Amino acid sequence: MVKSNIILCIALLFAGAAFAHSGVKNAAVKARMDAMSGIGAEMKVIGQMAKGVTQFDQNAARAAAAAIAKHAAQTPALFEAKEDDPKSEAKAEIWANFEDFKQKSLELENTALGLSTSIANKADLAIAMKSLGASCQSCHKSYRE
Repeated sequence: MVKSNIILCIALLFAGAAFAHSGVKNAAVKARMDAMSGIGAEMKVIGQMAKGVTQFDQNAARAAAAAIAKHAAQTPALFEAKEDDPKSEAKAEIWANFEDFKQKSLELENTALGLSTSIANKADLAIAMKSLGASCQSCHKSYRE
């Protein structure tokens, strides 16, 4: 039950991303949204394996975690400039607390990097979803509308 709730929460966090991107005029905001969508897509790869929708594939799961780490590493640079757009879901608190925002990105990166080498079986996916989801939620709670 807990595993399915975690997966559902993560899916909901990213579900509106494609819709939210339509009509974005600011290129910097669009790049940020695209990066977040990239994380969401990789979370979906892991989540579908965890739910049994797709077959467990250690290489694909590890690659998804590595891609999440790459996006997380790039995130602070994407937010350095205080860019805005009516479609943006970024809160102004990002720039008021930029060091904390960067730390949260680093935590996601480190978590994902660890998972990119440690996922060995389907049981590891629940741990991966829980740890990645907690990291995403921590940032979204503070810095996303």
